[in-house]
Amino acid sequence: MLQKKICMVGAFATGKTSLVAKFVYSIFSEKYQTTVGVKIDRKTVKVKEQELNLILWDLYGEDEFQKLRTSYLRGSSAFLLVVDGTRKSTLQTALELQQRVEGSIGKVPFILVLNKWDLQDEWELDSESIEAIESKGWIVIKTSAKTGLNVEEIFYTLATKILEG
Repeated sequence: MLQKKICMVGAFATGKTSLVAKFVYSIFSEKYQTTVGVKIDRKTVKVKEQELNLILWDLYGEDEFQKLRTSYLRGSSAFLLVVDGTRKSTLQTALELQQRVEGSIGKVPFILVLNKWDLQDEWELDSESIEAIESKGWIVIKTSAKTGLNVEEIFYTLATKILEG
């Protein structure tokens, strides 16, 4: 069985840990827990008759005090770039992180995840910002770790991209 490392990357409190918990354990907690360092989970998925063991590296969120350690990215086959739709600043952080990740591990598949769609009334991201990103050819998917909206889809889409090589 193929094993593939996927990193969860983004600013602090964007929902990276919640997305992994929803995908792997089907749970959601309202309690915010800061990830210290890295938390690793696994889940086996089946894509196009191929079993794939996803090793999910949930990396601590980046903020003004703590920068992403690129050594955590080594060996990654793909990554999810997570943005909190209720905080526009997390999009800028994500754009900067995408450049740093690619500079560190090269071009690998990734998806820009616009999380917290269940709070769309509080969203700060406008459609123009989203369209500008999509015009780069990036895959952009709106999710909600709370309701489960598109959570499975982001991981299965990324797994498919990995297999397509």
